[in-house]
Amino acid sequence: MKIKFLSILILFSVILVSGFGCKRLDKSTQEAITPVTIEYWRVFDGTDDFSDIIAKYKSMHPHITIKYKKLRYDEYEEAILNALAEDRGPDILSIQSSWMKKYQSKLSPMPAETTMAFMVTKGTIKKEQVPDIRVNKSLTLKQLQDSFVDVVYDDAVIDGKIYGLPLSVDTLALYYNRDLFNNAGITEIPQYWNRDFQQNVKKLTRHDNRFGIIQSGVALGGGENVERSVDILSALIMQNGGQMQSSSGQILFNTVPANYKNNNYNPGMEALRFYTDFAKPAKEVYCWSDELNSSLDMFISGNLAMMLSYSYNLPVIKSRAPQLNFSVTNFPQIEGSTVSFNFANYWLETVSSKSKNKNEAWDFIKFMTAEAQVKSYLDKTKKPTALKSLVNYQKEKYPELGIFADQVLTSHTWYKGKNPIAMEEIMIEMIESVNNGSIDIQAAINLAASKVQQTVK
Repeated sequence: MKIKFLSILILFSVILVSGFGCKRLDKSTQEAITPVTIEYWRVFDGTDDFSDIIAKYKSMHPHITIKYKKLRYDEYEEAILNALAEDRGPDILSIQSSWMKKYQSKLSPMPAETTMAFMVTKGTIKKEQVPDIRVNKSLTLKQLQDSFVDVVYDDAVIDGKIYGLPLSVDTLALYYNRDLFNNAGITEIPQYWNRDFQQNVKKLTRHDNRFGIIQSGVALGGGENVERSVDILSALIMQNGGQMQSSSGQILFNTVPANYKNNNYNPGMEALRFYTDFAKPAKEVYCWSDELNSSLDMFISGNLAMMLSYSYNLPVIKSRAPQLNFSVTNFPQIEGSTVSFNFANYWLETVSSKSKNKNEAWDFIKFMTAEAQVKSYLDKTKKPTALKSLVNYQKEKYPELGIFADQVLTSHTWYKGKNPIAMEEIMIEMIESVNNGSIDIQAAINLAASKVQQTVK
């Protein structure tokens, strides 16, 4: 651990507050109990969501203060980049899993161990708090793989080093309006992207006398107004056997994989065709257009039967439409496939390479992401777990949340380049160009792949 300079005045005050009196402490112990403030920046969650974890950590390490700051999503990345450029906070920052390689040079990997002072009570007649210096081993790569769901290893480990740990992993699931299903006489909730699914979409879609959509069967086919459309399309491509990119960063979602060479089947192009068919008036499954409101607004208004989204929309829907009769079920799969495939979206807690408190910052991350602590966070926020050991707990205690937790074991994602926003804009442009017929589907997917490749570099 990097040696910190401590003035006599600060050391004297720490000793008095800690009840050490005038006892002499060796130099390493003095350094270990130096007051430290950890700046922690996140989005979405408030201070209360971490209050129990922070208080418990503080009780073991009184000299450490965790200063938590919540920022808005639309200001978060700019605030981080500006702060790092100016050599000021934070020590710990949340990074979207698809941003990890983009931020790798700005992050400090987990050390093999951390050295911390724990406050312990000693003495029989006269009890007093004294510091106990302990060396804590960090997670090995195998322990990471054994403890967390598989997708975490793929994103958190870069060049053989662990760059972050998650508190939660979310997955895409199917939201459906129970009243609309009942009114259409549909008793079976779709499990597969098959003919039955498409027939159900037809039954659940209503048009006016000008063929305008007044009730949609499913939010598929669109770009801008289908929330997380790029994630949904990526999931379809990968379910269908396509590969988004190679391990070296080569974009491949427009190509024919080696195992399809014999029949020249292009899974990426066919997934795009399947997706965009729902926005083409000439197709029998036509149920979406760019004139509709966002998929979330449509679902909340009761005019959308099915929506694919993450668990974070559960409280949003319940708050905005408390009377809406809806449920959540698993993300549909390809019928006949022996392997389930789900799509993940999550954040990793990381340490800035410019932090002067890397040892303490990583120790806190290890502490809060361990099962004993993270359970408190998950119970408060109602988010699906990233730990394998808590999957069954969430399925039993929170059946609705359990749908998302059940899928984390088979979840995947992909590196979206150094400019994920630009990548999403390119993919949405591809979807909309196919829908408006300005370019044929093969040319559209090839052009998009070429453009996305530029964002990966």
